[in-house]
Amino acid sequence: MEIHQLFFEFQNNTIAYKKAGSGKPMIILHGWGASSEVMIPLVNSLSLNRTYYILDFPGFGNSKAPNSVWSVTHYAAMVAEFIVQTCGETVDIIAHSFGGRVTLKLCSHPEWRVLVGKVLITGGAGMKPRRTGKFYVKKYLAKTLKFPFTIMPETWETRGLTWLRSTRLWKSLGSSDYQSLQGVMREVFVKTVSEHLEKTLPHINHEVLLLWGANDESTPLYQAKAMERGIKNSGLVVIEHAGHYAFLDRPHQFKVITESFFKD
Repeated sequence: MEIHQLFFEFQNNTIAYKKAGSGKPMIILHGWGASSEVMIPLVNSLSLNRTYYILDFPGFGNSKAPNSVWSVTHYAAMVAEFIVQTCGETVDIIAHSFGGRVTLKLCSHPEWRVLVGKVLITGGAGMKPRRTGKFYVKKYLAKTLKFPFTIMPETWETRGLTWLRSTRLWKSLGSSDYQSLQGVMREVFVKTVSEHLEKTLPHINHEVLLLWGANDESTPLYQAKAMERGIKNSGLVVIEHAGHYAFLDRPHQFKVITESFFKD
């Protein structure tokens, strides 16, 4: 399948996307830390008559980081504007991981939901995770380390926090995703993972397939079941011997289920 690299503008941000195929439009949304490239094998495997638009979220792939600290709502607004500008009609969506967060926002928004038809979410993020004792130890240690600087004059506070964040101890408290980021994307990450999206689920009326790897450790199966309980017109299918990237772990099984769901 021939794939074209294209760009569009949104709020002074240049967003890269790939276009392939022909037919009814379908949006493909990648996960955090990935890009459109990781979704190409899935697109190439599908035998649907679709025009695929595979976005690079700002901060990933060929899209530069946003020019301000974006929330999940900003990303959803960007996708909504992309659909209006580029597709010109209702689209179906396949979303992975962070793309699932964006899709939940998009489908629950009173103005944007009409832009979306059927939805497949795989390894979707956004549900409140179950935390271990280790997580809370790190959380409160970080707060304790920050506290002395927060009561200093502003200039000293800024210098002190900058120094603290450069220390080995502070870096050891952050997740690997956080540590791999720079600049504004660190703030985007913190804002993203701090927002839990259970409240969006009752407002989603679309037909939603939740297609999950049984061994997904990044977004475990209990999170898929929470989505299934909250979205009235949803169904959950679990692929055995697959993890967070079920479409790469079990490509043929994923393809067959996806094609069956989206078949006209």
